[in-house]
Amino acid sequence: MDVFEAIRTRRSIRKYKDKQVPWDNVVTVLQAGKYAPSAGNLQNWKFIIVKSDAKRKSITKACLQQEWMEQAPVFIVVVSEPKKAERYYGIRGARLYTIQACAAAIENMLLTAHSLGLGSCWVGAFDEHEIWTILGLPEDISVQGVITIGYADEVPQPPPKARIEHVMFFEKWWGRIESPKTHLGYWSAFNMRAVDEGKKLAKKIHKKVTEKVKQKISGVRNK
Repeated sequence: MDVFEAIRTRRSIRKYKDKQVPWDNVVTVLQAGKYAPSAGNLQNWKFIIVKSDAKRKSITKACLQQEWMEQAPVFIVVVSEPKKAERYYGIRGARLYTIQACAAAIENMLLTAHSLGLGSCWVGAFDEHEIWTILGLPEDISVQGVITIGYADEVPQPPPKARIEHVMFFEKWWGRIESPKTHLGYWSAFNMRAVDEGKKLAKKIHKKVTEKVKQKISGVRNK
């Protein structure tokens, strides 16, 4: 499975089979997280693997009681060290760069899990203080997310996504596309059809207006 195929076909899985995940696969997923980019290559993240029934149940409760989570045999709790980034980049490092780095690591892990035939889900709704207590985290550590990992027992339908031409601008906010074919390549088909239809409509309107103007001019001359 190539990278784009993994990105395109990955789904958030909320129903899992009663089947354990091989440890080698878990390590591969963690390795993918480790290779994510981070500001200044600080790598100010840590990944906590949770497999025990009791802790998974407690974390599920801390995640606003999303009971489906307990089906997954492995949780990966992604935590960060914001003060490490703050020492180099100030408050922006703590509040932004740290979150960006962990988000990149999480996406790497989701895609790698999918490429290994595993299902996963990124859970961002949780009581951070409860997870601190469950995992015995120091006060200067922030919880960034929980990933559920297991074998999927569902095949979710692809969620609707906006067309590429609806989410991209050129050079500035709402920048117009001067040449769709040049900039969008394969994706330009929709734009080119719209442009062609617009040109045809404009020609029809121009022709009708021209005919009416000619008729009026002819009528005036005849008088």
